Amino acid sequence: MNEIDRQFAALVSEIQGLSEKELYHRIRANFDQVPYAIQKSCMDFFNQFNYWGRLDPQQGIYEEIEGKGAALFHHIQDFAWLYDHLADYRSKKTLYAILSNWYRYDFITTAQTKESLFDDYFDLDLVTCTPEEVFVDLGAYTGDTVLSYLKNYGEDCYQRIYCYEITPETFQILQETLAPYRDVVCRQKGVGDAEGTLSLVNHQTSASSNTLGHETGAAVPVTTLDTDIPEPITMIKADIEGFEQKALQGAKNHILRDHPKLLFSVYHNNEDLWKIPRMIHALSEAYTFYLRYNSSPLYPTEITLFAL
Repeated sequence: MNEIDRQFAALVSEIQGLSEKELYHRIRANFDQVPYAIQKSCMDFFNQFNYWGRLDPQQGIYEEIEGKGAALFHHIQDFAWLYDHLADYRSKKTLYAILSNWYRYDFITTAQTKESLFDDYFDLDLVTCTPEEVFVDLGAYTGDTVLSYLKNYGEDCYQRIYCYEITPETFQILQETLAPYRDVVCRQKGVGDAEGTLSLVNHQTSASSNTLGHETGAAVPVTTLDTDIPEPITMIKADIEGFEQKALQGAKNHILRDHPKLLFSVYHNNEDLWKIPRMIHALSEAYTFYLRYNSSPLYPTEITLFAL
């Protein structure tokens, strides 16, 4: 057992010794100890994106803290399961840093574990690629991830790339950005667990955070990877604003048959961090898990699960 193992075990033990109400009040008390400028930065961020609930103490709104407390109380054993299944020290320290940040507003450990060497998704110590890659980019946005892939592995290091994007204006930029490159297929579709149609939900802050829902809005066709891509897939990246679980379910056959590398965002709610690896493990125990994050140490987002 190393120092991070001991620290993680102590954190789990402390959380298990608290009732849900005690846990909530402990997190609130820890938040009260944070300098106001950092409190405001966190509040502005939470309230702007609203993935995790609002936080506005002056209005008596503590949804974000309630949500974190509930996640830690009900799923600390799931987080412990994930810790035990992470394959390297860095991943384990990253998970510890995230949970310590949730509970204690620990900014020191998050600063230590923030990714500073590699691009998002393409940790070159973990992800190797060959000219036979069939890479699927879910939430391709303007093509930034594909450009990162080409920079890291080269323009000759893939067989085909599929890009999925739901926002019409962004999709046009995506097509223009990637037009110079061979064998790139762009599809203006959502990806989930069933064929159908949903509505585009525009985010007030950024088109990169647009998602799908049942509200009134522009209709978007939704497909599954098992239906939409007949050929074998070697790698799937997913950053689709909370639709990652559904996309995973809709790629079950590819996962069982092809064992693609999975690079999944797990930060759009308090559940994905433990549930997506649980789902992958239930499909195939052959996967090995790693965890990296790249965002402000004040609140870790841009968290990527690597299932390889």
